[in-house]
Amino acid sequence: MKTHTIKTSDGQDIVFDHYQHGHDKVIILAHGFFNSKDAVLLKALGHALDDRYDIIIMDFRGHGKSGGLFYWTSKEYLDLQAVLEYAQKSYQKIGVVGFSLGAATSLIAASRGDLITSLIAVSAPVEFEKIEYRFWELSFENDIVYSLIGEGKIGKGVRPGPFWQKKHKPIDLVEKIKCPVLYIHGQEDWLIKPWHSQVLYEKTTAPKHLAIIKNGPHAEYLIRKNKIETVGLIKNWFKETL
Repeated sequence: MKTHTIKTSDGQDIVFDHYQHGHDKVIILAHGFFNSKDAVLLKALGHALDDRYDIIIMDFRGHGKSGGLFYWTSKEYLDLQAVLEYAQKSYQKIGVVGFSLGAATSLIAASRGDLITSLIAVSAPVEFEKIEYRFWELSFENDIVYSLIGEGKIGKGVRPGPFWQKKHKPIDLVEKIKCPVLYIHGQEDWLIKPWHSQVLYEKTTAPKHLAIIKNGPHAEYLIRKNKIETVGLIKNWFKETL
């Protein structure tokens, strides 16, 4: 594994880890809010995929080792675009797995270019303003015990920027996406309800599939609580489309 730093088109330093295993295809893992490339569950997913693919795990601006502030999906597509441009120098086929706001950013990036060969959006919102933050539905096991006390706290943190800037809305952009898209959503997602992925799926015109995981939680926690099903979906999708 080698750690790299690149600059975005607006001059922001973005850091990512590149796990090279000698494959001719690469998968980029794009974390969600308050997460980073050092998160245990993202590394676990990368390891589960590295028998067939090289892996890149990135830090969005305002997270982990990357510079700047987090702009709530206003600018983060520039971060992913920079990593995609790096990857295309070595790989002809690039898969992306985005989680939560990272999934939103991945959809935005896919709508603005053709560097993504295949995309998986996990717990994607139709737009930032329609996320249902119901704190009373927090998962005690995942969000409190695991993330605050257990190994889930590794890699957590964010440097938030202004949230009032205009944001790109995935629901307005998915019709422009040309690459195949798999939407994965946990049935019991407390933060972004499954209807978000359903609506995004319905509006997507590219080859697509929707998987709602029974009793599944939010985003990367699917790798912890529903690992076999979630990783199986990801592997099968990339086997078919990447």
